[in-house]
Amino acid sequence: MTTKTTAAITGVGAYLPDYILDNIELSHMVDTSDEWIMSRIGIKTRHILKGEGLGTSYMGERAVNDLLEKTGTDPMDIDVVICATVTPDMFFPSTANLIAHKSGMKKAFGFDLSAACSGFIFALNTASKLIEAGPYKKIVVVGADKMSSIIDYTDRSTCPIFGDGAAAVLLEPTTDGTGVLDAILHSDASGAQHLHMKAGGSAYPPTHDTVDKGWHYVYQEGQPVFKAAVSNMADTSVEIMERNHLTADDIRYLVPHQANLRIIDATAHRMGLPAEKCMINIDKFGNTTAATIPLCLWDYESRLRKGDNLILSAFGGGYTWGALYVKWAYNGGDFSK
Repeated sequence: MTTKTTAAITGVGAYLPDYILDNIELSHMVDTSDEWIMSRIGIKTRHILKGEGLGTSYMGERAVNDLLEKTGTDPMDIDVVICATVTPDMFFPSTANLIAHKSGMKKAFGFDLSAACSGFIFALNTASKLIEAGPYKKIVVVGADKMSSIIDYTDRSTCPIFGDGAAAVLLEPTTDGTGVLDAILHSDASGAQHLHMKAGGSAYPPTHDTVDKGWHYVYQEGQPVFKAAVSNMADTSVEIMERNHLTADDIRYLVPHQANLRIIDATAHRMGLPAEKCMINIDKFGNTTAATIPLCLWDYESRLRKGDNLILSAFGGGYTWGALYVKWAYNGGDFSK
């Protein structure tokens, strides 16, 4: 009898910029208040990357270095680097390529994956299939975004939501039944009209006109995005539970994208999960787009035990969404091989 090879998360690292933008400071920049933000979104603070020439790769490198140090992994042993991001340092070379170079992962090939807030789960599933296929033994998956670089701080519908940050996981093959066990992933560009960044690509290259019109910032229509996020995150999370014969009692944690506390609560409610089974750090970090889910894993790592059932669930711009079923592979803080 052949034992199936799966891809197990064997470590998590992270980086958050030092500068903290709280709701009081934000209220001096735009017409908002701490009460308004907390009641509608659930965010108290968000980290912002400051410094000339510092982009997403700067944060990604530091998250990866934290991961490699914690797990005692030689960077030369890494085979592949995948970076989920919508704020690459530049169109090319890829941010994954830059991170690999800066972190000494000289033998790895790297590429970026763009799926907005669903980017990390799309990348994690992609990496797991590369490991299941056989030739790759160590893959680093990074979720990183410098959202402050594409946010209009005069637009109160978006600027309170987003923050900057990066987190990374190490994936390795296992046959012990842990790892990434199932995925349900979707995309539908009919939602692009409600959540997008219009300019900066080949359709509308940068011009004085595109800058003046504010087309290089995130555009979001709150109500249609909220409704789509609630229904799609909940539907795929429940579907993946049913497909794997999991009840609410079987789930240790829902690991949701940190977009809005009300979306998270609605998803957990549909799954029948109490609040204590839901990873939440949106109040501290805000929406860091592709970094939110791995930042949750990093934040809650010490509470996780080998065999814990996790449902990773996300919804992202224009639209992307999905859920992953992951069985955790180690006791939090235990990196003994």
